[in-house]
Amino acid sequence: MNHWGIPDALEEEIKERDKACVYCRIQLIEQMPPRGPRKTVATWEHIINDASIVTRENIARCCVACNSSKGTKELSDWIKSSYCTKRGISRDTVAEVVKKALKSERDAEA
Repeated sequence: MNHWGIPDALEEEIKERDKACVYCRIQLIEQMPPRGPRKTVATWEHIINDASIVTRENIARCCVACNSSKGTKELSDWIKSSYCTKRGISRDTVAEVVKKALKSERDAEA
């Protein structure tokens, strides 16, 4: 289990699935390069901001830039933010795991 409470098997599964940021789709790197931007470094993300939900549907990998921008915002609010608009991030462009989370949010509101 890693220090975020993600079991080893789930961590490996997510690393295999999310080779690109689940939001902006940039290719991820594992470690910060000695020089250069760190924005493509892979970070762990709780799609729905609840650290107690440690499932393949809620744990994902995204880039530092998207993770910093999203912070503790609700996914459906963040996806409408100027950050996402400027970068072409929308309900249609995110990874399937994020699309499912957005659909679940909509279904819960209905």
